[in-house]
Amino acid sequence: MEKYKKYLGIVIFCVLTVIVVMSCYNVILPKFQESMSYADKVRQSQENIDKLQRDLQVVQTKIQKIKNSIVTAQKKIYSPVESDIGSETLFFTLYNDVIDMLHANHIKIRTINYEYNPENDKFVTEGKGAYFVSDVNMQLVSNYTDLGKLIENIYQYPYYIRINEIDVKPYEKDKKILLSTLSLRLYARLEPEEEAPASSTPALPALDGANTALPQ
Repeated sequence: MEKYKKYLGIVIFCVLTVIVVMSCYNVILPKFQESMSYADKVRQSQENIDKLQRDLQVVQTKIQKIKNSIVTAQKKIYSPVESDIGSETLFFTLYNDVIDMLHANHIKIRTINYEYNPENDKFVTEGKGAYFVSDVNMQLVSNYTDLGKLIENIYQYPYYIRINEIDVKPYEKDKKILLSTLSLRLYARLEPEEEAPASSTPALPALDGANTALPQ
């Protein structure tokens, strides 16, 4: 029995080593797995950020293309079919077209308000009562693709619409969602264009290009 006593210390050391190794394994493995999971989440988040940045660049590129094509485009001012239909009827005709474009592109409206005949517009100051002008100011919720389609629809609209302001910001809690501020200026003649006497309709003010002047 005495001959085995000299191995007792080695056995105890081995047992303690195994216990320490197992304890470290049980402590380190979950930490390692947690670290790997965190690294994977960081990688996925970076991929999502990269995709959102590419989507935003697509929207910005579309807006820039529209700005570049404004000079060559030609738009008409909306004219009523009948005389004396009233400025509010003219407004709601154009206003409903704008709302239809928003709905067609699945864009939600957070707030909306409008102002008739803004004093700083040349159609108001120089039009001698021949034109009706209205600003429509909106806060919108959309994704990148739908906002890009809306901008295209506004440009393709057959009548003159001016974009006073467009400000686009990703939603803090979900970067795939955009919160946008969009201000449009709508124009209409008060009388049918073909029926208005030449003397009653003043020369058309400059249209800032053709369809819309986007902010720099």
